[in-house]
Amino acid sequence: MGNGALSGAVIAVAGAGGPAGRAALLRLAEAGATVVGSDNDPERLAEAVDAARYAHGGSTVVGDTVDLLDLQSSHDWAARIEKDFGRVDGLVHLVGGWRGSETFTKTVLDDWDLLEMLLIRTVQHTSLAFHEALQRSDRGRYVLISAAGASRPTAGNAAYSAAKAAAEAWTLAMADFFRKAGVSEGADGATSAAAILVVKALVHDAMRAERPNAKFAGFTDVKELAEAITGVWEQPASEVNGKRLWLTEKR
Repeated sequence: MGNGALSGAVIAVAGAGGPAGRAALLRLAEAGATVVGSDNDPERLAEAVDAARYAHGGSTVVGDTVDLLDLQSSHDWAARIEKDFGRVDGLVHLVGGWRGSETFTKTVLDDWDLLEMLLIRTVQHTSLAFHEALQRSDRGRYVLISAAGASRPTAGNAAYSAAKAAAEAWTLAMADFFRKAGVSEGADGATSAAAILVVKALVHDAMRAERPNAKFAGFTDVKELAEAITGVWEQPASEVNGKRLWLTEKR
């Protein structure tokens, strides 16, 4: 365990094997948290876990291959973390995916079928699996990464934007659960929260290397995203619960 701002916290990261997941594992470990990552690619997950573990030898970083499209597997994952580490203080949802079309009329509804699973169903499963453990925590946080297009969709991104908007609505319903639970527990209010971090798009070093002349205007670097994720725990639950926290220009 480290001695940073999140020392003693146990945080799960869904979609930990991608660039954003790797950055989140590193930053959360640096802040002192015990981090449990999952990804649908075991090799990619192992590389991300090893990178975070070796960068921050004082922290515990482990990986767990979980089928987040299966509700029981998601519940089992949450229960396993709480059994192994005694608590769960966070779930960071970084499971992503994108499909788009040239125009609205060329939208392929098969894209919706895929995005509904990746962007909505995984949110439903992780939130239902983790909400009780997060409510038991004195600093529980559910953090969804969303896109600006959810509130201002473009013609060629109908399926993607609609899926992101649905995931946001589901997360806000979870936030209302935390708010009501806090009211029922006493005057001090909720200690747990569900928050949404909104980006235009993400960029990382490999993308810049592939396109050295690209501006990536309005994009959020995955390291900046990881910093913002960690920052959700630095604010009182009441200040982040049910909030869309914009990391790009608000639309």
